[in-house]
Amino acid sequence: MTWLLLLTLFGISLASAFYGTSLLVWTVAMAAGIVVLAATGSVPFLSLLIIAAIFAIIAIPLNVKPWRQQLISAPFLVQFRRMLPEISETEQVALDAGTVGWEGELFAGKPDWKLLKKQPYLALTVEEQAFLDGPVEELCNSLNTWEITHNDADLNPETWKFLKANRFFGMIIPKQYGGLGFSAMAHRAVLQKISSVCALTASTVAVPNSLGPGELLMHYGTEEQKNHFLPRLARGEEIPCFALTGPTAGSDATSIPDYGIVCKSKFEGKEVLGIRLNFDKRYITLAPVATIIGIAFRMYDPDGLLGDTEDLGISLALVPRETKGMEVGRRHMPMNLPFQNGPVRGKDVFVPLDALIGGIEMAGQGWRMLVECLSVGRAISLPSTSTGGTKMGALATGAYARIRKQFNMPIGRFEGIEAALARIAANAYATSALSRMTATAVDLGEKPAVPSAIAKYHTTEMAREVIRDAMDVHGGKGAILGPRNYLGRAWEGIPVSITVEGANIMTRNLMIFGQGAIRCHPYVLKEMQAARIENSRERIERFDELLFSHVGYSIRNAARSLILGLSFGKFAMVPHDRKTSKYYKKLSRYSASLSFISDIAMLTLGGKLKQKEHISARLGDVLSHLYICSAMLKRYESEERPVADQAILAWAFHSAIYKIQIALRLVVDNFPNQYMRFMLRFIVFPFGRREKEPGDRLTHRVAQLLLVPSDTRDRLTNGVFKSATSNHPICFMERALPQVIQAEPLERKLLKALKAGEISGITWDEQVKNALEKSILTRDEVEILVRVREMVAEIIAVDDFDVEDLRLGRKKETRIDTQHAA
Repeated sequence: MTWLLLLTLFGISLASAFYGTSLLVWTVAMAAGIVVLAATGSVPFLSLLIIAAIFAIIAIPLNVKPWRQQLISAPFLVQFRRMLPEISETEQVALDAGTVGWEGELFAGKPDWKLLKKQPYLALTVEEQAFLDGPVEELCNSLNTWEITHNDADLNPETWKFLKANRFFGMIIPKQYGGLGFSAMAHRAVLQKISSVCALTASTVAVPNSLGPGELLMHYGTEEQKNHFLPRLARGEEIPCFALTGPTAGSDATSIPDYGIVCKSKFEGKEVLGIRLNFDKRYITLAPVATIIGIAFRMYDPDGLLGDTEDLGISLALVPRETKGMEVGRRHMPMNLPFQNGPVRGKDVFVPLDALIGGIEMAGQGWRMLVECLSVGRAISLPSTSTGGTKMGALATGAYARIRKQFNMPIGRFEGIEAALARIAANAYATSALSRMTATAVDLGEKPAVPSAIAKYHTTEMAREVIRDAMDVHGGKGAILGPRNYLGRAWEGIPVSITVEGANIMTRNLMIFGQGAIRCHPYVLKEMQAARIENSRERIERFDELLFSHVGYSIRNAARSLILGLSFGKFAMVPHDRKTSKYYKKLSRYSASLSFISDIAMLTLGGKLKQKEHISARLGDVLSHLYICSAMLKRYESEERPVADQAILAWAFHSAIYKIQIALRLVVDNFPNQYMRFMLRFIVFPFGRREKEPGDRLTHRVAQLLLVPSDTRDRLTNGVFKSATSNHPICFMERALPQVIQAEPLERKLLKALKAGEISGITWDEQVKNALEKSILTRDEVEILVRVREMVAEIIAVDDFDVEDLRLGRKKETRIDTQHAA
């Protein structure tokens, strides 16, 4: 009976923890349990007395706030302040720059799925759809990637004129300033479609609509600056670029050595107060053609012309290209994708104070301005272009795998190819869902700092996996460059996407969890702020309140992780749907596990967690895949749960859950504290690691969906360029695909007759002619076979060149290099 009492009390504690009841409710429930069992008289008096005494010793100090503060909170506060990581000014700015959305629910360990289901599934306006169907379609139809990247190393003059005339560079600029005033969803749709044809053109359109002078002016510019620059930017009269990165300041952008000294000098014939700038920047997209250049620099006022502060901090200025001392260097050549990119240098460049974006009031606020805008721009640009690339990769590789035959069967029927096709389909589904979710967050008014980092890293990594698989499937067709090649430039250019807007290694290891752990956690940031309160009485009061809320939160997540692990998610509150409820249950379980392990890591490692990049990166992977799975489920639900799409959702989901399991296993197995390691393994994996990668049958089902025109395939690749009249190689292949499928029974009939000895002939033409003569094939069937054979020959063909054509480019490059060396 004593053991019964102990088990009862343990059950009450576990249930209270699982449902997150308050400390008072737990105390009352425990006391009631002791009283009820005591009333039965079945528990020995001595045992009852000991248990009740132990309970009182624990419960009374916890519920009497002054005792609790003195005995627990005050000593812990002293230790907490020692463990508290130093947060630099730039880190604090980054933490304050964004908002918390759905990722906060996932990090908290108990996601409210009703909130996700209530989130709107935004559509384009009539005007935005018309732009997509009109100017964007026309632009895509006119683009020739080979001419742009190989022959011209630039967009042709007609394309530049078209982009300016149709205000492609002013998509985000409000209509009152002459821009298009498009939503983030429309911005995404435009970049997605253009990137499905030509990544260079998509980059050219993306940069003016992302982090740069336009967005900075909209948010922080003075009215005079807005009225002057925004209409000119919208019309394309001014081409902007923004210069942040330099030779010694890359990922550590806040260490820029570029500086500006406040001084007086002559400007347009008058002596004015201004800034003398010196800078050296590189990798600046659009710099070679830019007319207005944004410069990030550290601003100093050594003579006190503006006040008592000498180091004013990072500031941003707009400098016209023709300003004396400004040098726009020659062009970089980023991975054989010659979009306009190059260095910018300045020696004693003087500009008046009104060149500061936002005026003198925004001096020293540059880092905050950049981080706030980056959380928006990074949520759209690269996720959108990556989505366009992965969708086109799925479209093209599926069609090619059906059209290309070896051993008398489509190569898409081979299991090795099926594995690649399934990965491509799943990645296309996931990138689309993820980029849509982050764009939706922007349209809902959020500044999604953590989701934008998740989207940037994972969409570009999935795009890298897609182009790798697509190249493997295409073989030599993808390797030989030329007008017929639609993969080579994507293969060459993917490192650019991986590198820009925060290199992927840094984003994964430092940003996703590094920002998410503090920003998304319901208590950590508040505890850090409370620990720094000057007034000691106020400090202990606030810290005590937060500490015990945090302890309850951690206990709840430990209990949820254990119980949901033991029950395989049975007790999670999730939407009731036969097909998807199991998915929500898994996410609820691993959400609790993430929250619990994160708390243990922060508690035991403290400020050292910043240096434990392996742990930070893996926990970031868990948060990322929870977010991606949520985005996929949101997409599936919002598209009214199409039955035919279930296989792709299942493959993508199980792949993500398996990656979550791997990440958690590596965190647990490599946790620095060996005693904690055992506890974490028991709570997170009570039955061991049971998640599995998608199976072979599911892989086969998903792969076959890419090989045949269908509604599922159309939904998967929706939004890319699929013109019925374009000569683009992929559009031609799409038109050929139904005819190739139509011809397959005829090809089998011909092959069967040949094997049976019913027809003869050395060449294919002789065999077909003999089949027609013997009435095995009709004339109409022969015409189908001939037409399809000609189309297939064009599809699998590759390009060749005269030696002189190739040598000419090499000579030209050598001459330029020689001139530069001289």
